[in-house]
Amino acid sequence: MSDTDGKKTLGIRGGPRSGQVKQSFSHGRTKNVVVETKRKRVVVPKQGAGDKSGGGGKQGGDPSKRPAGISDAEMERRMKALAAAKAREAEEQKKREEDERQRAEERERRRAEAEAKEREEREREEKARQKAEEDERRKREAEEAKVKAAEEKAKPAEPEAQPAAPVEDARSGKPSSAPRKTERRDDSREKQGKPGKGARDGGGRRSGKLTLNQALSGGEGGRQKSLAAMKRKQERARQKAMGGAENREKIVRDVQLPEHIVVSELANRMAERVPDVVKALMQNGMMVTQNQTIDADTAELIIEEFGHKVVRVSDADVEDVIDTVEDKAEDLQPRPPVITIMGHVDHGKTSLLDAIRKTKVTSGEAGGITQHIGAYQVQTQDGTTLSFLDTPGHAAFTSMRARGADVTDIVVLVVAADDAVMPQTVEAINHAKAAGVPMIVAINKIDLPAANPDKVRTDLLQHEVIVEKLSGDVQDVEVSAQSGDGLEELLESIALQAEILELKANPERAAQGAVIEAQLDVGRGPVATVLVQNGTLRQGDIFVVGEQWGKVRALVNDKGERVKEAGPSVPVEVLGLNGTPEAGDVLNVVETEAQAREIAEYRQNAAKEKRAAAGAATTLDQLLAQAKEDENVAELPILVKADVQGSAEAIVQAMEKIGNDEVRVRVLHYGVGAITETDIGLAEASKAPVIGFNVRANAPARQAANQKGVEIRYYSVIYDLVDDVKKAASGLLGAEIRENFIGYAEIREVFKVSKVGNVAGCLVTEGVARRSAGVRLLRDDVVIHEGTLKTLKRFKDEVSEVISGQECGMAFENYEDIRPGDVIEIFEREEVERTLT
Repeated sequence: MSDTDGKKTLGIRGGPRSGQVKQSFSHGRTKNVVVETKRKRVVVPKQGAGDKSGGGGKQGGDPSKRPAGISDAEMERRMKALAAAKAREAEEQKKREEDERQRAEERERRRAEAEAKEREEREREEKARQKAEEDERRKREAEEAKVKAAEEKAKPAEPEAQPAAPVEDARSGKPSSAPRKTERRDDSREKQGKPGKGARDGGGRRSGKLTLNQALSGGEGGRQKSLAAMKRKQERARQKAMGGAENREKIVRDVQLPEHIVVSELANRMAERVPDVVKALMQNGMMVTQNQTIDADTAELIIEEFGHKVVRVSDADVEDVIDTVEDKAEDLQPRPPVITIMGHVDHGKTSLLDAIRKTKVTSGEAGGITQHIGAYQVQTQDGTTLSFLDTPGHAAFTSMRARGADVTDIVVLVVAADDAVMPQTVEAINHAKAAGVPMIVAINKIDLPAANPDKVRTDLLQHEVIVEKLSGDVQDVEVSAQSGDGLEELLESIALQAEILELKANPERAAQGAVIEAQLDVGRGPVATVLVQNGTLRQGDIFVVGEQWGKVRALVNDKGERVKEAGPSVPVEVLGLNGTPEAGDVLNVVETEAQAREIAEYRQNAAKEKRAAAGAATTLDQLLAQAKEDENVAELPILVKADVQGSAEAIVQAMEKIGNDEVRVRVLHYGVGAITETDIGLAEASKAPVIGFNVRANAPARQAANQKGVEIRYYSVIYDLVDDVKKAASGLLGAEIRENFIGYAEIREVFKVSKVGNVAGCLVTEGVARRSAGVRLLRDDVVIHEGTLKTLKRFKDEVSEVISGQECGMAFENYEDIRPGDVIEIFEREEVERTLT
């Protein structure tokens, strides 16, 4: 509707809403402003509807109410898109609401299932707990009934126990119903899922009803007795009811008693309590603890006091565990022979073995000299196995060669055809005879022009070695290590000798062997070269060797290959020792580590006591003699480190042979392995040089030696080492004083001169008289004075010497008892340097 004045009125429907607002300004001015609020019109045409004004009749509504430039078709398309969008939105909203409803239902269902499951679990636990409490209560009541029945049976005359009087109420004096209320309260707590005050939960409280006896004996929360304590109480009550405890029969034991034993160990062997043993010792006047050691006599008294039998044993009995049984004849099997190559140095022992082994060992030895005992196995052409030991030939290695003879079956004595029998050849013959083993003579170097095998055979006669060529029983073979001549004959002779010996061993028993060599390897630890003599040594075996023990970690044969086991006459390197053994020690396999450790500790203690006894003087005379000897003897202290045990021992033995009554070499310490900082510290304190044989000092040791001024000498050939030590020891020898007689003079007259004293007028009868020389005064060929001249004059002049046939005047220093007819002997002294031979 339109107004006549052109203004639109405010209506509910239709056009924009309008109103008036009064604005106020300064100075009282006002203004009315018409304000209109327009609403956005949304046109939704209907299908087939005509214009409201009745004009046009076209679809799409009034063109005047539509945006300009939009056709009816476009307007219809837009309206369809709008309707489709609204429909989609409504459908999505409905879908979201449906999904949310389903998720809510799923959450509700899961929560209900969890609550039901938890409720069932609680009910099951509650039933199990109630059942356990009921079973325990029944069991306790049954035990109490048994105890009560036993007590009533034991004491029939006693009146029956009255039931416990009810607790009276403090106010009324009437019996209180507190226990019943407590019981009801406990039941109510159990119904609520809570354990009653008398129940035993996971913390250890007792379950069941709280009785009056329990309340009076312990109350709530008190410590309850354990089931074991209740059983012990019932057992005591049962024994009391049966007329007292039964006396158990005493077990008498055989107690092994060594020379000394710890108190706790003694109690353990008697199967007695340690406090009882300590108490018995205190009653016998010995205030000791369980960790103290007592002697065998005291321990024997205690053992007899406890009613046991004493079996006295020695500390050495720990070695009885080593298997020493005799092998049966049917268990013995043939074994390869062990052949030792012996002879003088540079007679070709290693080269001969080289030719047999088809290898080059000599090139690896310093100076072509064998420094260590080598052990090798060789297969002959006919398949026979031979075990060879190559011993060094130098005189310093006598002990190593002796060890080789101890484990050997056959000795091959190598003698050079151009050199014949030498001193070390004689030593080798003596070792072979001492070991009682057969000998085969190998005459080497027959290819040389100067070779004379017959001279070798003749020289051997002087040492009771008669070869077959001279109608003896010792086989001799002419060989050449260079050309290989005679090697087959030598091997045949060895095989023949081994066949005669009929060598056998039992490979099924515990292994036993001898250490040929031992060394400390940087990467592998202590390593011992062992020649198995009996039994079979396997990986994992526990063994004791000398003062050391161990478990076989690995076995390495002579070719450097790892093997699982080694039978009789097989040389192997053994890894797994706890320390480096001595060369020549015997290896025995035992059952347990405890046995091996016990034997090793016993041997260590025995060796320590032996060394202490050898180094200690027992009497005052011995102490005085030792002190006097030390005063008169100069010592050259040295430290020796070598690569293997045998070399170290050989060097020490060579050092002991250097010296005489005036000077000697003292080895402060010797060992195996690299030179360490500890060795340098010991050398500095003792002012001694350090000698390294085929070893070197590590970096800290070199640095310490430079700082402390300790000399380190390295050697690879034992000749040079011995020669240098001899030179050093010779420097400690005092120079030898020699007297050279240069003249004689006869006293003719004695003059008394003021301020000088008696002066002898002499005639030089022989040689020359010198002022600087020494003089002796002889009277009837007896020396009555020795000294120096105060003056020597010719006429009135002081002279330095007077020749034979001339007269002179002599005066002695601090001596005036001279007479005519005395003879003056004139001599000079000179110092001569000495050396050790």
